Amino acid sequence: MHVIPAIDLLDGACVRLHKGDYDQATIYHDNPLEQARIFQQAGFSHIHVVDLNGAKEGRFTNLSHIQAMIQELGLSVQSGGGIRRYEDAKYLLDAGLSKVICSSMAIKNEPDWMRLLDDFPRQSILGLDLKEGKMAFSGWLETAAESPESMVARMQDEGLEEVLCTDISKDGTLSGTNLELYIQLKAQFPELRWIASGGVSGVEDLKSLSQAGIDAVVVGKAYYEGHISLEEMAFWNHA
Repeated sequence: MHVIPAIDLLDGACVRLHKGDYDQATIYHDNPLEQARIFQQAGFSHIHVVDLNGAKEGRFTNLSHIQAMIQELGLSVQSGGGIRRYEDAKYLLDAGLSKVICSSMAIKNEPDWMRLLDDFPRQSILGLDLKEGKMAFSGWLETAAESPESMVARMQDEGLEEVLCTDISKDGTLSGTNLELYIQLKAQFPELRWIASGGVSGVEDLKSLSQAGIDAVVVGKAYYEGHISLEEMAFWNHA
């Protein structure tokens, strides 16, 4: 299993939201590059960055911070937030990102998402953000009618390889990951690479996810609040 440290960017600062609520944002570091450097020095080469401004406004206002992480630190970055069209995703990939995470585009602009999957299958991650069992998008402010299972099955037929699944009810709560959800999804779609996100509360969650065969996990608030150390994250990375 891979452990992927998370940096959520809002107005140029590292923050975490509580259940996706922009009014409940906690600032943890005012210098994103220095936070990325901390992860790099701990041995992590790949990080997860969310542009919260992009998710809400559709503009990549934090891209310069992400590019600094790539160019100055040599990090590999997967990122999402504000990707609405094929051209948006291509723009970010051309800017140096290793992978793009798309949720809104996959739901609201399926032709462009399918084109992206066709052109960049290994660099395109489906952002499956679940809110009470429904797919949420546009900064988690809207939900889709189609079931997640139906969506994933169709996308897998079109070349989908990787899914980042976030249980919004768990995100930023430190209440424990939704292990049953990830086990169920991995069992239903075993050929896909599954990245768990949301609710990690400590090292026991990493252990459980690893033992369940989940491919990767994003760790954010648990680290920032001191519930899990960089050493513990590094131990379970690749474990």
